[in-house]
Amino acid sequence: MSFALFPRAAIVITVAASALVSTAVFAQATAPDALIKDLSTEVIDTVKSDKAIQAGDVSKIVALVDAKVMPNVNFQRMTASAVGRHWRTATPEQQKRLQDEFKILLVRTYAGALTQVRDQTVGLKPYRAAAEDTEVVVRTEIKGKGEPIQLDYRLEKTAAGWKIYDVNVLGVWLVEQYKSSFAQEIGTSGVDGLIAKLAEKNKAAAGSKG
Repeated sequence: MSFALFPRAAIVITVAASALVSTAVFAQATAPDALIKDLSTEVIDTVKSDKAIQAGDVSKIVALVDAKVMPNVNFQRMTASAVGRHWRTATPEQQKRLQDEFKILLVRTYAGALTQVRDQTVGLKPYRAAAEDTEVVVRTEIKGKGEPIQLDYRLEKTAAGWKIYDVNVLGVWLVEQYKSSFAQEIGTSGVDGLIAKLAEKNKAAAGSKG
């Protein structure tokens, strides 16, 4: 089983997650499309000017993602959706371990992608949502060398502001991408088997960076 995302996806997933860098007050006061546009641009500009990140400094990249990205993602919902119906029967300890390992998996994906950021810019597609909507989709394009890459976000409005809970890259929603492989592993080895597989993959990725 492979948890790897398809080629080209890594860099735009990084931009997707990075779009939510914000404080709760700013997130609440800003429309979802403006939030993503402004903050995606801000993060890309930061990466462009940081030679350590471009050179692949994993510890610095992980710190960046931890500090600025993850606090603004509904990560429990993302993990629960990826795990599917088995989430409800998992113990609190299993749920915590699933979130921890899934987070490491995604952070490693972001880390590799951030080193590739060079001349990308973000363009918004027409945004249609009612003021009372609490869940929206924001559609964007990542523009750089080559053809533009379509990138869509699912966001929800919470007491802490707008939070991302899924990303669509090249026609595939991130949660759905993992849901299939996670279900296959759980069907074969149970929830503990999935946790072990994620931990194994993360350990291998960490070793390859060392």
